[in-house]
Amino acid sequence: MQQLLYIEIPTPQIEAVKTWLQSEYQPPFGKKSIATHGFTLDRQNSSGAIAQLSVFIWTLQRTTYLKIFRWSEEVMDGEQEFLEHFTKAVRQAFPYEFKQPPAIATNQSIFEALEAEYPLTVKFFQKFPNGEYDLNRVYWWEKRWRESVKNPETPKQVIFEDSSIMGQPQLDYDIVYLGGALGAIHAAMMAKLGYRVCLVERIPFGRMNREWNISRAEFQNLIDFGLFTKEEFEEMITAEYVDGFNKFFDSNNPPHLKAKVLHTPTVLNIAIDTNRLLEICSKKLHQYGAVICDRTEFQKVVIGENSATIFAKNLETDVEVILNSRLVIDAMGSASAIAQQLNAGHAFDSVCPTVGAVLEGIDKQVWDSQYGDVLFSHGDISRGRQLIWELFPAEKDELTIYLFHYHQVHPENAGSLLEMYEDFFTILPEYRRCDMEKLTWKKATFGYITGHYSLNEDSKKCAFDRILAIGDAASLQSPLVFTGFGSLVRNLPRLATLLDTALKHDLLKADDLSQINAYQSNIAVTWLFSKGMMVPTGMHLPPERVNSMLNTFFGLLADEPQPISDRFIKDRLGWLMFNRLALIAAFKNPKLILWILQMAGLKDLLKWLSSYGAFTRSSLTNALLGGWLPPILRSCQTWLEPTNPRLWLRLLSWSYAINYSVGKNK
Repeated sequence: MQQLLYIEIPTPQIEAVKTWLQSEYQPPFGKKSIATHGFTLDRQNSSGAIAQLSVFIWTLQRTTYLKIFRWSEEVMDGEQEFLEHFTKAVRQAFPYEFKQPPAIATNQSIFEALEAEYPLTVKFFQKFPNGEYDLNRVYWWEKRWRESVKNPETPKQVIFEDSSIMGQPQLDYDIVYLGGALGAIHAAMMAKLGYRVCLVERIPFGRMNREWNISRAEFQNLIDFGLFTKEEFEEMITAEYVDGFNKFFDSNNPPHLKAKVLHTPTVLNIAIDTNRLLEICSKKLHQYGAVICDRTEFQKVVIGENSATIFAKNLETDVEVILNSRLVIDAMGSASAIAQQLNAGHAFDSVCPTVGAVLEGIDKQVWDSQYGDVLFSHGDISRGRQLIWELFPAEKDELTIYLFHYHQVHPENAGSLLEMYEDFFTILPEYRRCDMEKLTWKKATFGYITGHYSLNEDSKKCAFDRILAIGDAASLQSPLVFTGFGSLVRNLPRLATLLDTALKHDLLKADDLSQINAYQSNIAVTWLFSKGMMVPTGMHLPPERVNSMLNTFFGLLADEPQPISDRFIKDRLGWLMFNRLALIAAFKNPKLILWILQMAGLKDLLKWLSSYGAFTRSSLTNALLGGWLPPILRSCQTWLEPTNPRLWLRLLSWSYAINYSVGKNK
C-alpha cells in the first residue's frame, strides 16, 4: 500500500463530497466501486494483472480531507493521468468560497440575522454574559475590516487639513487618545508626566474583547519606568503557569520533519486581568487629571497650523463631541481609519483573525491549568488556513482559549471572525476533549491582529502632522507571538521619553513624530517565518505544508538550550543566532526555500532580502556602537536639547534604536 495523493477539499459538507465521489465523478478509465468512505478503482493492466486504487475521505477542523492509496502491489497503467484528472475535477466541483456576512434587517436581532449561516456561534454567544452586545461587536469589527480592505486604494478620508486655522486656539488637551485599550496604558504614562490627556473610546471603558498574557521580565519594563508598582502588577495577575507547550500536527509530515514539543516556560506565562489593568489605568488617569470619553466614536480630525480638532459622536446621546488638542494618538488598532488613510489603504500586509473565549468546565484530567499552549495545531490546512490554538490558564479554574491563523490581506478574502467562531465552537472538542454543553462561557475574546512587512523604519507611515499611531495601528512588523500589547510594553520607555521630548519643544510635525516608533529590524526580518504560515488566497498547497515548515523551525528550537528558544519567541534574536538557526533549518529541510518561494513569491523574497540587509546593518551598528555611544549621546542633553531640540530628538531616537532595533531594551 502506498499513498499517492493527499489533498484538502475546502468544504465542511462531507456528505456533499461523498455524493459527488460516489455518484457524479466518472474516472477516465477502470471500474469504479462504491466504498463506505469513497470508492475503489480497479483496472486490468496491459500485463494482465489487476491494479487497484482506494479513494476515501474524512472530516476534521470543519473541512474535508481526501487520500488516494495504491491498494495493490501492481502499479496501475495511467495512474498519473488519473490523479491529474481527479484533482482537476475535485477542484472544479469544490472551489474555495469566501462568504460575506449576512445583512441585518431593520428590527432584526444579531442572533436572528446570523442563525442560518452560523448556528453554533449564535447558540453559544447566547450563553455569554453580554453575548448579544459582543456578537454585535464581532459583526461590526468584521464589517469595518472588510470595508477597509475591499478598496485599498481609496480609503475613507478622516484626516483633513485646514490652513485657515491660524494662531494658537484655546486648546483643551495636550494629547487626545483614540482607542482605550493600549491607549489607556500609554495615556496613563503621559498623564503621569504632567500632560493634559483625554481618552476617546467607542465602547464602555474597561471592556476588552482580548485577554493579555506577558512574562514577568517583559512587564518589568513598566515597573522600572514608574508606571506601575510591583504591588499593582501582582493585583493584575490571575494565573502564572509552570510551562508552555509549542507543538504542531505532524502525522502527515515525513519522519525528518516531525518535531518534539518545544517547552517555553517563560513566554506569555503571566495571565493579566485586563479589567483590573484598565481599572488601575483609569484610577491613574483620573488621579493625574485626565478625561475619559467612552461610548464615543471618532469621526474625523482637522489639522491646523497649531492644533488638531477631533470630531466624534457620543453613541448614547448622538451628540457631537469636539476636542482641541496639540496631538492625536491613534490607538484604534486594526479598525483604524487613520492608519488606512496614512498608508493609502496599504496599512497592513497581514492579519491574524483571532477568536476565542474565557471558559470554565474542561475536565482537569484533560488539561492541567498549570500549563499553557503557546502555539498548537491539531490538523493540517483547513479551507486555505492553517488553524493554530493558544490556551492560557486564567483565574481559578478558568482557561482562555484562542483560535487564529496567519492571513495575507486580500480584497476578496479579508479573513472572517464569524467563520472562525463557527470553527471554534465546532472543533474545540477536537482540540481539547470536552462536553460543550457543560462548559461555562465567561467572556468572548476576538479581534484582528495586524502585521506589516517593513523594509526599514521609514517604510510605513505612522505619523502625520500632529498625529502619531501606536500599537496595532502602527503595526510596523508581523507578529509571531507578541502583538500590539507586547510591543507597547517592550517599547513604552523609549516611546514615552521621545514623545515627552517632542511635546516639550512642540516638535509635532510628521518628520519629528516619525522619530517615535517601535520598529525593530530583528522582528522585520522574521516576517518570512510568518509568511510561511499563510496560504495565499486561491492557492492549493499540500495540506501538511505549513505544519512541515513550522516543525522545521520549532523542531530545531526544541533541540536548542531553553534561553535560545526564549529569545527567538520573545523577538530578541540577534544576527548570529538568526543566521545559525536559518542554516540549520535549511540543512534539515532543503526544500524550505522552494516552499517559501512558492508561498511568498519572488517579489516578496527580494523584499525580505532588503529587510535582511537592514537587520545586518543594524546588528553591525549595535556591535560597534551599542555599548558606548548611547550613554555619550545622552550626556549631551543638558547643552544640546535647549539649543537644538530637533537635533536632540533625532539623536535620542537613534540612541534608542541602536539597541532596541536588535531586541536589546536599553
